[in-house]
Amino acid sequence: MIDLIARYGYAAVAALMFAENIFPPIPSELIMPFAGFAAARGELHPVGVTIAGCAGSLAGTLPWYWLGHRIGTLRLKRWATHYGRWLTVSPEDIDDASRWFARRGAAAVFLGRLVPGVRSVISLPAGVAAMPLLRFLLWSGAGSLIWVAALTWLGVLLESRYDAVGRWLNPVTTGVLAFLLAAYILRVIRFGKRS
Repeated sequence: MIDLIARYGYAAVAALMFAENIFPPIPSELIMPFAGFAAARGELHPVGVTIAGCAGSLAGTLPWYWLGHRIGTLRLKRWATHYGRWLTVSPEDIDDASRWFARRGAAAVFLGRLVPGVRSVISLPAGVAAMPLLRFLLWSGAGSLIWVAALTWLGVLLESRYDAVGRWLNPVTTGVLAFLLAAYILRVIRFGKRS
């Protein structure tokens, strides 16, 4: 990542952030602070880094959104009928979630883009719920801008200690993912026992 950013600048930042959204284990917590460090050294401009990172991040949300849109509520409900235990949802849960997302989808997308481990996958339920694309892009872009700008400026401020951002955020990301995995396992265990 460091070599790509050093060689290709803003294009590499955008491409890496695109890839980070497609394949979540690629850490934005390392990409953007290093790009901020490059800006602190004068190789790039912090505003340009933020714009490139945000553009790549936003573009990376679209494949997940379109996949969710393609799956749609009806197909997901059919899957829930056959594989509900492993999906941990029933068709009724999907109806409830769709109604909830219709009311609070903008907030869910905005806040989801600020949570490590959730930021990539929040696009999928937005697509399933058929959230209007422009509305999705607006709220996803707002959350992405805050996340990317914060990581960029941390890299600018910390300069050569940009990797400290990753060391601090990695346990947070791991904690969020561990919580989501534990919640999933608990839902699988309790799936037929709900009233």
